[in-house]
Amino acid sequence: MTVNDASKAQTLDALSGRERAVAEKFATGMTYREIGDALFIAPTTVRTHLAAIYEKLGVRTKIGLAAYFAGASGARPDGLSPLPDAPPVLAIFPIECLNSEERWRRFADGLSSDITFDLARYAGLPVIAFHTMKSLGSKPADFAADGKALGVTYFISGQLRADDQRIRLTIELVDAGNGVSLWRERYDRPVEDIFALQDSLTESIINVFAGSYGTLATVGRNAARRKPPASLRAYDFYLLALERHTTFSRAGNAEAIRLFSRALELDPTFANCWAELAYAYTIEACNGFGDDLLTSIENGRITAENALRLDPTDSCAHACLGNVRACLGDLEGAERAHRRALEYGSNHAGILPLLAGSKVLVVGDPADAIPLIERAMRLNPLAPPWYFGMQGRILFAAGRHREAVAALRRSSPESPDVLMFLALSHAAMGEAGEAARAAARLRAEFPGFSVERFIAGYPVTNRDALLAIRHAAELAKLP
Repeated sequence: MTVNDASKAQTLDALSGRERAVAEKFATGMTYREIGDALFIAPTTVRTHLAAIYEKLGVRTKIGLAAYFAGASGARPDGLSPLPDAPPVLAIFPIECLNSEERWRRFADGLSSDITFDLARYAGLPVIAFHTMKSLGSKPADFAADGKALGVTYFISGQLRADDQRIRLTIELVDAGNGVSLWRERYDRPVEDIFALQDSLTESIINVFAGSYGTLATVGRNAARRKPPASLRAYDFYLLALERHTTFSRAGNAEAIRLFSRALELDPTFANCWAELAYAYTIEACNGFGDDLLTSIENGRITAENALRLDPTDSCAHACLGNVRACLGDLEGAERAHRRALEYGSNHAGILPLLAGSKVLVVGDPADAIPLIERAMRLNPLAPPWYFGMQGRILFAAGRHREAVAALRRSSPESPDVLMFLALSHAAMGEAGEAARAAARLRAEFPGFSVERFIAGYPVTNRDALLAIRHAAELAKLP
């Protein structure tokens, strides 16, 4: 740390704990309302705190405020590395419109704003606010000094061309430290309903970047694997945990719980991590991976509620809490939580399969489940294997057993619920030999698993699905 950085650190000590929390969040691009929601204070209180912060630190701009935290927290002297104990920071340049017509300039700005807002909700890392990036211009080449001050790790830029028939959009993800392009894609769409087109492009781009299989997670995981274990940050542990988590195996889920817990030791305010840990505990509950069902359910409740205290809009936490409430007999509370999850995660491909499974097995209208899983598949054309496992159980409950088998065979072979639904689907079609093979493998590989444990831990409370599972389980001679 330089003398100047030491001086900044000393000045930061003059801030109260609440002022420092507000300053850190504002420096990463959060709005007054977003900060207020996160810290449970009014936006006007945020504004009052910021006035005191600016006075104490002697700064007048958000970039100046961000520079304080970059300097005082040990960033590299050249300013190219993210803070060692903080997640990466993402900046999204306003998409450059290559047309002279004002309507296309407005479209490009609207698209940029939507992408920024949704990535801030779904990507699990800080995103610089749109109005901040708008004030800095749309040229990445002009961003070097401001990017260092803001501590930006990655930036996204784009160019748009349009005419009366088609719109062409190029989007690129770049490493802010070295300028290397990490990902690039071109979208070519017909111009029809302009608002529907804007929504469609936003959804496509978000689901390429966000989620455990998204571009940002993949880039982050690869970087984490190159680091010595002692230098891993909370965000690194989180990314590595997501990868293990989505195998849906006993060993993978246990390792995910360990890694998520390690991330939370380093950063107990990491809302996304609490939510994913809650999901890992719900998997533990329904698959019989834990020693005690009630302990798994209680751990799921505690971690989901922790996530929602930190971020009341976390769709994964609401989805998990809904299933936990159903396990505890509160079906009305479960349905309310699932509605919240859909409200906040309607464009998130990773949330929609969870909600589809809940609709068909837990509470809600099972007829809504298939449109939700189909929407998830459209939003994420590179659907990971677990999407197909969820699709398989939905198709089984809908009586579409042949299609269920086809979906389940594309899912994770290490997951006991996949083997169970394979056995159930074959049994329902009268294919006793195939059902027996799946059942034998389930008994051999997961001796602690049972159909009733799955029913209690998921939980399965929708009557028709419950009857179908139990009837097919008798035919398949499952425990």
